[in-house]
This record gives sequence, C-alpha cells and structure tokens, in this order.
Amino acid sequence: MPAIRTTRLPAGIDVPVLGQGTWYMGEDRRRAADEVAALRLGLDLGMSLIDTAEMYASGGAEEVVRDAIAGRRDEAFLVSKVLPSNASRQRTIAACEASLRRLGTDHIDLYLLHWRGGVPLAETVEAFEALQADGKIGHWGVSNFDLDDMQELARVSGSSAVQTNQVLYNLESRGIEFDLLPASQQENIPVMAYSPIGQGAFAGDDRLAGIARRHDVSTTQVALAWVLRHKGVIAIPKAVKPEHVRANRVAVDLVLTEVDLAEIDAAFPPPRRKVPLEMI
Repeated sequence: MPAIRTTRLPAGIDVPVLGQGTWYMGEDRRRAADEVAALRLGLDLGMSLIDTAEMYASGGAEEVVRDAIAGRRDEAFLVSKVLPSNASRQRTIAACEASLRRLGTDHIDLYLLHWRGGVPLAETVEAFEALQADGKIGHWGVSNFDLDDMQELARVSGSSAVQTNQVLYNLESRGIEFDLLPASQQENIPVMAYSPIGQGAFAGDDRLAGIARRHDVSTTQVALAWVLRHKGVIAIPKAVKPEHVRANRVAVDLVLTEVDLAEIDAAFPPPRRKVPLEMI
C-alpha cells in the first residue's frame, strides 16, 4: 500500500491528509482497549496525525491517546485543543500543561483554540507563543473559525503563524466552499475537516450507491474520498472498529471521476451564497 499523501503546514511540516479523530473516545473505560487498538492500527497504516481535545470526555480522550502512543510517540503528530473558557494567557498555559500530563508527553505538535470565546485573540496568541517558546507546543492553530475570524486573527498574529483551521466539512455541510476554503487555500493554510463522514451518516446512502458500486467501495468511503479531493484538506474521521480504520485508509487513495463529482453535486448541492459556519 502506498504511503498516505501529505499536505504542508505553513511552518513547512508535512502531515498526512488522513488522520484520526477521537471525539467520543474515553467516555467508557470498557471501550478503552478497543479505542487504543484502533488508534494503534491507524498508526500502523500511516495515519499518524491524531486529533484530540481537553473537552473530549473531560480529558478522557487524551488518556486514550496516551495509551495508544505509548512507546510510539515519535510516530505520532499530536493535535489537541484548548477550550475558549480556558483561553486567557495563564489558563491556556495551565490547560496545555494538564493536556500534556494526560497525554503522557512533553510536547503537543499542534495546539488549537477550540472555538472563539470572550477572551481577546491577542491574549490567546500570546499564550500560544509562550508555550512555543517553552517547547510545550510545536505550533498552533484554530478551530471553528469563519472567514472574518481568520482575517481578524491574521491582523493579530500574521497569517503565517496559523497552521490550520479545523472546521466541520462533509457532503451535507459544504458551506466553507463558498469563501472560507478558497481563502484558506490562497493563504496555504490547510483546513482540517472534522466529522468528514458525518458520524456515519453516509453509510448505505442511496445517493452515493451508484458511485460506490463503480469503484467497488462503500458509500462511506466515497464520502471520505470526496472530502479529501481538495488540495490542502486534512480529514480526521473517528473509527473504533478495525474494519472501519482500514476502510478509511483505503478511501484516501480513491480518485473520484468528473462524472462521480457531478452526481455528488446534484445530490448534495454546493453553496451558492455565504452561510454561517456550521458547528457541532
């Protein structure tokens, strides 16, 4: 199997376009072994980017990631996120240190502001820069930022400092295609798509069935390949069952045809006007 293709962050770091999400992991210790095994299988298959957050299971997902990367930290590119309620200068630093303890590591490769809150962006950026200077994070970015938020952030920090914007993007949530995605591509800031397969919403979807049959794949794989068709888009689906991890890995190599894409556009129309950024 070929290596997963990569995209380059503004800092010059290449990361795989297919990573692994951990939302809802860590909520039930009875499932922890399966969750750890899934993440380790993903690492085996080259899905080295693992996304988590202090919010997920109140830190429980970070503990699952800790167990998954035990003895393999150098194979993983870790992404975690700070809650907006913790985004002041001192609280950001404290939140990051708590995440580091749960993750069992001395640094997070990419640290994101989970969404905008009441703290001025300049203060959060100052905290991120302090964490970078101390070696506790490699780089920083944001999540759930619309275009106007990104423009404001660029005035605070300079656009080259922001490594990614993690947003909701899938077949039924295409709003970013109107302005946010093109602007991000122009600035060479990768978009990280969460819930790229809609939390299983496209499994068996009749609108994708014909395309799936043509390629001898599942409808979910079609949906994931569609998200990954753009340059500069990273997808972070969550999977716990081994067969789903493997299916996600296969999807990254699926190339959809112009006919496929036209059928998808007819079934899931692209945005024709600006819509508010969707979040879940």
